[in-house]
Parts: sequence; structure tokens; C-alpha cells
Amino acid sequence: MGDDSLRQVQFERTANNKYEVRNVRGGSISVGSGSDTDFTPVELFLASIGVCSAIDVDTVTSRRAEPTEFRAVVRGDKLRDPEQGNRMEDLVVEFTIRFPEGEDGDKAREALPRALKMSHDRLCTVSRTVEIGTPVTARLVDETE
Repeated sequence: MGDDSLRQVQFERTANNKYEVRNVRGGSISVGSGSDTDFTPVELFLASIGVCSAIDVDTVTSRRAEPTEFRAVVRGDKLRDPEQGNRMEDLVVEFTIRFPEGEDGDKAREALPRALKMSHDRLCTVSRTVEIGTPVTARLVDETE
């Protein structure tokens, strides 16, 4: 794969169970274990699924009309499975999107179901990766070499 396909973030420990995650554009977010207001890894995972589709849907529909309301709830059940390990199941993204009355709003409402289906079926990299499944490799970098 070419260099333009690579995506990455890096993070550093800032305290016990607290990490600062940075992207290549200079953005950062604090992540923790859930003992304070920082997002947990599972919350970021859920947000990634929802916001990925939201961006796809927003891009298509806002060309027709600016939404008057655009929000979503993303949820799932966290399982502690002794055989297969911890994981999330029954993931659901529920959008509430409204557009103004009139011709432009009608066009946006008409495009909405197709935009959501396209996002789910082929555009959203996050949910597509989850649904298709891909191995994750964890390895230790030996700094002494």
C-alpha cells in the first residue's frame, strides 16, 4: 500500500491510566480508564463509528440543506467473555437529523436514507473494518537495538 493509505496516531502516558493521544496534524485528546471525565477507549471506539457515518451523511445532505438538528446516540453492550475475551456486541448508531421546511429541506430528507446506507455499506472505514473484521497486531519495540 502507498504512503497515502497510512493512518496513525501516537500516544504517551501522562499519569497512571491516563494518556495523551496525538494525530499527525497536531490535534490531541486525553484518554483514560473512566475514573474521570476523559473518554475511555471504548467511548472513543463508539464515537468513531458514529462520527464516521455522520461525516459521510453530513457531506451528502448538507449540500442540499443545512440541518436544523443533527445528533446521534451510539451504543453497544460490553461483554466480558472468558473464552473469547472482552468485546462489544449489538452496536447501534441512531441518528436524529432534521432539515428546514421547503424544497432544499425536502431534497436533503430525500437523500438521507441513501446517504446513510452508502456510509454503512461502503464509505465508513471504521464500521466497515469492524464488520469485515481485521487482525490487530500488538508488538513490543526493542529500544536497545
